[in-house]
Amino acid sequence: MGERLKIAVNSGGGDAPGLNAVIYAVTMAADRRGWEVYGSHTGYAGLLDTDEMTRLTPEKVAGIVSLGGTILGTTNKGDPFRMPVKNAAGDIEIRDVSGRIITNFRRLGLDVLIAVGGDGSLRIANRFAGMGIPVVGVPKTIDNDLASTVITFGFDTAVSTATEAIDKLHSTASAHERVLVVEVMGRYAGWIALNSGISGSADAILIPEIPFDIDKVCEKIMGNELHGKRYGIVVVAEGAAAEGGQMLQKGSGEEGRQEPLLGGIGECVAREIQQRTGKDTRSLVLGHLQRGGSPTTFDRLVALRFGGAAVRFIAEGQRNVMVSLRPPNMVAVPLAEAAEKMKSVPLDSDQISTARDMGISFGDE
Repeated sequence: MGERLKIAVNSGGGDAPGLNAVIYAVTMAADRRGWEVYGSHTGYAGLLDTDEMTRLTPEKVAGIVSLGGTILGTTNKGDPFRMPVKNAAGDIEIRDVSGRIITNFRRLGLDVLIAVGGDGSLRIANRFAGMGIPVVGVPKTIDNDLASTVITFGFDTAVSTATEAIDKLHSTASAHERVLVVEVMGRYAGWIALNSGISGSADAILIPEIPFDIDKVCEKIMGNELHGKRYGIVVVAEGAAAEGGQMLQKGSGEEGRQEPLLGGIGECVAREIQQRTGKDTRSLVLGHLQRGGSPTTFDRLVALRFGGAAVRFIAEGQRNVMVSLRPPNMVAVPLAEAAEKMKSVPLDSDQISTARDMGISFGDE
């Protein structure tokens, strides 16, 4: 069976459907090779306090593939290089505790860290790789905004959840002759809004890649009246912005967060539509609903493939790489490259063209 290794696995950033499937695949594939697997709770907390490390065995992970969330927990405020810590006076200070993590990693006799996360978490993992911790990354984000992989697990479930919500909103919007503005997640990329908006037959889709003119959105809504449609559905990505405007943030954000907290654009768009058209307009923020629940079949399968490939790459001697889906295969790409490249919606993509062919407005023409 070759060298007996001890590997750790953790997750950082927001949760995503399919996380448990990755943990299951890593555990099962490692166990078959006679390796030991340890899960670090809540990001790097297990490597800061080793009491938060859990030995993962086939018995421990049995039955978790279909579960949402993660049995190890995750956090978007767990950057070890900027960790909020209480000082003796009880005040919060931002400290670099990365040295303690490296010390504990070596003291525990660990050989490789499998870091499951999005761009922020992978950047942190890449910093540790540069400091001597061997890392294999697994891409995790419902936003699908990592350029080095065709898709990330969690995205399909998030889009399915958003599409189901939009489907249900058609009937209530029609009954009251209202305009309903649905704000979805996605941060700086419009993939969730685009896919759910097209699938849910929205009238307008507003994404970060295309600054919008609210008057053109209103023209689309009022144009529905010419066809006997007295309601409208507008899907807005949380990172969308008007021409000449900026993305909206919820306050100044929380201390120690890896990324700014976006949101509020849906309510803003709804208010502007009502003022300009006179139509009763309401907004709805799907928020964390998109992160929850059981993963779709697609997300379960791709997450299992990511986890299994991570262990195979370790067995092959590959280090400081990220697992990438390049259909039909899983391949290893340099971690440093994967952590830095964001994938935006291409303006010349078939999906944008399809939406325009169906008369969906992006607020730009």
